[in-house]
Amino acid sequence: MRAAPGTRLRASRLALALLALAAAALAQPARSAAAEPHVAAVESVGFTVSDLGRAVAFFTEVLGFEKAAETELAGPEIERLQGVFAARVRIARLRLGDETIELTEYLAPRGRPIPEGSRSQDRWFQHVAIVVSDMERAYARLREHRVAHVSPEPQRLPDWNPNAGGIEAFYFQDPDGHVLELIAFPPGKGDPRWQRADVRAGRLFLGIDHTAIVVGDTERSLAFWQGQLGLRVAGGSENHGPEQERLNAVFGARLRITTLRAPAGPGVELLEYLSPRDGRPRPADARANDLLHWQTGVTTPSLSSLETPPRAARIPFLSPSAAVLGDAALGIARARLAADPDGHVVRLAEPSARLHAAKEMR
Repeated sequence: MRAAPGTRLRASRLALALLALAAAALAQPARSAAAEPHVAAVESVGFTVSDLGRAVAFFTEVLGFEKAAETELAGPEIERLQGVFAARVRIARLRLGDETIELTEYLAPRGRPIPEGSRSQDRWFQHVAIVVSDMERAYARLREHRVAHVSPEPQRLPDWNPNAGGIEAFYFQDPDGHVLELIAFPPGKGDPRWQRADVRAGRLFLGIDHTAIVVGDTERSLAFWQGQLGLRVAGGSENHGPEQERLNAVFGARLRITTLRAPAGPGVELLEYLSPRDGRPRPADARANDLLHWQTGVTTPSLSSLETPPRAARIPFLSPSAAVLGDAALGIARARLAADPDGHVVRLAEPSARLHAAKEMR
């Protein structure tokens, strides 16, 4: 007996509805897995310097950092991690508040200086934003030490910008030409901890709010930082006008800014120049011993979870395999370098017991 047309239509609709429910059920775990935060913290921000003693003196004497550790490494593990054969490196870890920077000098082989004519919109650009309690005093301190300017003077971002209005900022350079930023947040802007009395406590330099990287396409970068590493979007703005132009020393600058955060540590700020669009890509032959090299150090409970399919296929690793450092000064057990879509380097690491202990003591 043949079913009536109406019965067949209802059966077809029921089958389609069941298929849709099944597809949704299968898709839900995939979305949850993609959103899982594989990164526990942005643990440090590092860069290569030409003279470690001079760099340490600059950051400690001018900017108020404290030296936490120093070590010297050579051999196949550091070579595999950094991708530099016959490497011997000196590394110093400096702290400001709760945040850490890592300075690396290559004793061998020596790398190249920062490219001549580097600009804020070039896609190898990266900086750290150092929070200050008083911009006028902090700028005066830099002037006393004859620090090289990028911005002509501190800039106060305009009040028409709801997310950035009232923030004061200033770009300058360290002795090797790495760009750094001073930033002062008015009440109600930025992380609330920068306004806490116990954080400020008569101090001028408070800590590191974020590291900023220039990207060619925000959505493509989010697919890496958010989609693969699990950082969350914490805020954003579109900045332009004469104050922004002078801050970055880029005429006609218009930036889309997206702030990402891990569960702990400073933020990662994506800077996409909507104009001008003439930023140069990272040199294809850049290596970790070159002074343009920065690396954002992140920790993960399980490096192997990022190294296994299918996630491993979506993370462009630079190190051929994980390096087992076992160096107490760095607080790292295993680590591997990867690159974002614009070539900005990320060090993915499992922390050692020493780093865990240091975090617990803070």
